[in-house]
Amino acid sequence: MVAKRDSNKMRLHRHVGIRGKISGTPERPRLCVYRSLKNIYAQLIDDVNGKTLASASSLDKSFEGPGSNKAAASSVGKMIGERALALGVDKVVFDRGGYLYHGRVKEVADGAREAGLKL
Repeated sequence: MVAKRDSNKMRLHRHVGIRGKISGTPERPRLCVYRSLKNIYAQLIDDVNGKTLASASSLDKSFEGPGSNKAAASSVGKMIGERALALGVDKVVFDRGGYLYHGRVKEVADGAREAGLKL
């Protein structure tokens, strides 16, 4: 019998490789994306100090509608972009978290760019 591959285990393996190459600084934090089946989350992380500067997700009180589609991902990207600009951050390093850069992950990045962030 052929065993089915564990896709999340493979994603975590890719994520470790990505994290070996990119890191967030106070001037240019890491924009980390996590997507679950029902929601999407984004964080700005300063890896030098080990601090989360800002976060946004489809579970926020100000968010309306379903959290599992491209429109939700785009609005989460806009929210994290606005929060980053409020902190004085305009450049970030994008961390796709081992996910392919398409669909909801791409929409988060595009929403952050629309808000004024440079990825």
